[in-house]
Amino acid sequence: MNEIFLLKLGEIVLKGQNRRAFENCLKGNIRRRVKHFGAFRVYLKQSTIYVEPEDGDCDVDGAWEACGTVFGIASMCRCRPCEKTLDAIYEAVLSYLGDALSLARSFKVESKRADKAFPLNSIQLSQEIGGRLAEAFPQVAVDVHNPDYTVHVEVRDYAAYVHGPAQPGAGGLPTGMGGRAAVLLSGGIDSPVAGYMIAKRGVEIECIHFFSYPYTSEKAKEKVLELARLLTRFCGRMTVDVVGFTEIQEAIRDHCPEEYFTLVMRRFMMRIAQRIANDHGCRALVTGENLGQVASQTMEAMAVTGAVVDMPMFHPLIGMDKEEIVTIARKIGTLETSILPYEDCCTVFTPKHPKTKPELHAVEIAEAALDVEALIDRAVLNTEKVTVKYYDD
Repeated sequence: MNEIFLLKLGEIVLKGQNRRAFENCLKGNIRRRVKHFGAFRVYLKQSTIYVEPEDGDCDVDGAWEACGTVFGIASMCRCRPCEKTLDAIYEAVLSYLGDALSLARSFKVESKRADKAFPLNSIQLSQEIGGRLAEAFPQVAVDVHNPDYTVHVEVRDYAAYVHGPAQPGAGGLPTGMGGRAAVLLSGGIDSPVAGYMIAKRGVEIECIHFFSYPYTSEKAKEKVLELARLLTRFCGRMTVDVVGFTEIQEAIRDHCPEEYFTLVMRRFMMRIAQRIANDHGCRALVTGENLGQVASQTMEAMAVTGAVVDMPMFHPLIGMDKEEIVTIARKIGTLETSILPYEDCCTVFTPKHPKTKPELHAVEIAEAALDVEALIDRAVLNTEKVTVKYYDD
């Protein structure tokens, strides 16, 4: 029989009457991811999703990697199905796990009997298969407490399944179950990680990038689009709204006190982001802000920045230190792109002595010299919308 995947559900199992909606959403997400690798049957039984290739032309390794990026899966394993008899289970272990078992120093067998009609209970099944394996691999010690390798046997409704140790899934909740949010995506390390973290909670994301040509280059824009593409590996295709920000930044430079440049700029970003987010049906804004990291990310500065919007603002990285953020960026594959030396608009006209504890009324006075609504209208009107996706259709 063909190799198949068993994907174990995470916190979905804690849901109540709407659990089925989460399960159906997760199955749909998995089907969309694996379709790029061939024809797979995806179905659910006993809090486990089965992913089964329907023919020999499937790219099983590609589908396995894709399943590892689907939010909602707690753990996953590749396994060999077989008939629900002792001889068939033993032969499946030998053929499927024999090479790995022969290289181990010690082993044990763990069994689960979901099919209560099977004549042996879990302990008896483990003892029977373990005994046979001990005879077949006399050089491998039996260690039921701290084994080097664990053979897993699961007797379920449709068949018995043998596999080695499971690996962690992506965790979180299925994309699409947590609503939709707009991520302010810069070219740095933090904002892609913030997008990943909010997507992990089941949120479908769109991205907004502020682009200040010629102060920032086309390479900087391409870098951000690549970061968005890398995110779609986890959250599916998205739209990136590229906002021309040059006119606004030049107006701030020409009419506002220097110490308020960054604060006024970020207030414009939030106003524009809310306008675009509403157009996409988004219910929140997401930023990569991290408390105390830079002058614009103090409590006072963030309060002033957020005062111009009336939708929720989420900051998934707010209490993390930089090393934690870098670790996640490395894990999700965005770090190498983020550190490419193409600066974003936040580095344009940076004040020498920015206000770290601004007062709202002072910032409002500073931006009163600007025609705020006209500048926003022109920026939104000239926004470029780019669709990005990880896999080619």
